[in-house]
Amino acid sequence: EFLNINYIKQMKRWLYVVLACILLITLEIDGFYVEITYVQNAVAKGAVCLDGSPPAYHIDKGSGTGIDNWLVQIEGGGWCNNVTTCLARKNTRLGSSKQMVNQLAFSGILHNQATFNPDFYNWNRVKVRYCDGSSFTGDVEAVNPATNLHFRGARIWTAVIEDLLQKGMKTAKNALLSGCSAGGLTSILHCDGFRAMLPSTTKVKCLSDAGYFINAKDVSGIAHIQAFYNDVITTHGSAKNLPVSCTSKLNPSLCFFPQYVAQNIRTPLFILNAAYDSWQIKNILAPGVADPHGYWHDCKLDVTKCSPAQLIIMQSYRLGFLNALAGLSKCPSRGLFINSCYAHCQSEMQETWFSADSPVLDKIPIAKAVGDWYYDRAPFQKIDCPYPCDKSCHNRVFDPNEHPGV
Repeated sequence: EFLNINYIKQMKRWLYVVLACILLITLEIDGFYVEITYVQNAVAKGAVCLDGSPPAYHIDKGSGTGIDNWLVQIEGGGWCNNVTTCLARKNTRLGSSKQMVNQLAFSGILHNQATFNPDFYNWNRVKVRYCDGSSFTGDVEAVNPATNLHFRGARIWTAVIEDLLQKGMKTAKNALLSGCSAGGLTSILHCDGFRAMLPSTTKVKCLSDAGYFINAKDVSGIAHIQAFYNDVITTHGSAKNLPVSCTSKLNPSLCFFPQYVAQNIRTPLFILNAAYDSWQIKNILAPGVADPHGYWHDCKLDVTKCSPAQLIIMQSYRLGFLNALAGLSKCPSRGLFINSCYAHCQSEMQETWFSADSPVLDKIPIAKAVGDWYYDRAPFQKIDCPYPCDKSCHNRVFDPNEHPGV
């Protein structure tokens, strides 16, 4: 019996060691956790989340050769386009810093090890939390006491960047503004503004991951996304904060679409996007309102479930996407990594950013393409062949219980 007790104790110790090792390996691959920082002095400037709470970010300090380099990564999370949808976000992490986790996992482009993030691992890496619902473009002074909604995205943007400048970014040698999804759109819309806030001696570039949303009609022939973006801009008072190079010529609702803005951005810009972006297929091409009978439901959840007729429509969408990119490749400072995957956001997840089986174009993974472009080692402008030719894709498969909708 004594031996049995000792044996059980030893087995428990061994099990704890194994579990600890598994946990360490998992954390190493999936990233590590970084504490939240609240920008408390932003409140006095009215630079607040939808619910009036202070904006926030997570920062992991640089070291060694990266101590004067800054990567600012903007969180994604869609948009709210009216009081109802903004109220629905107000008491979530996408509308309140009170609801944000204290620690956030950094992986992919935010990882702190060269093995997983060869070019940016020792930079100052910042994840800016998204809590305004307008890709940091809104600014409405009045606050309705009945809803207590604050539309102050543009003020948040300025307050956060100013805070980072004070934390050392004002002496940056290199800086990269990046973002995923709505954060990818932010990195396009604010690219030149970010450049302007940094010293002229700083090398500044911008990366948009899954932020190149196109102005396309849905399967019912309605310009659903354009109407949605128009409502976002009206609700948040965004027009005055969109690039003047666009708003001086076009309706401001069009200036939320990168295809009308990107050509005139002066700062070097890299577009990383799936030509069959899963968010765009689900919400621009086949949103629920355009598919009342659920014909597209299974296809949107898993691209292998799409019918031949649906694949023809998706191939047409890809051509529209490539057309919306037209002209960007003429500029050598532009980078393009357009793969034919059913995916959305490929820089923040380790498996797609840089791993043994991550997506490649001409055998080059995303991390190397972006790093080569940033450091001017080699230009990168590559567009994939049509689906299903690319065997390196990590195509998304969504939970059948998910109810997609803009």
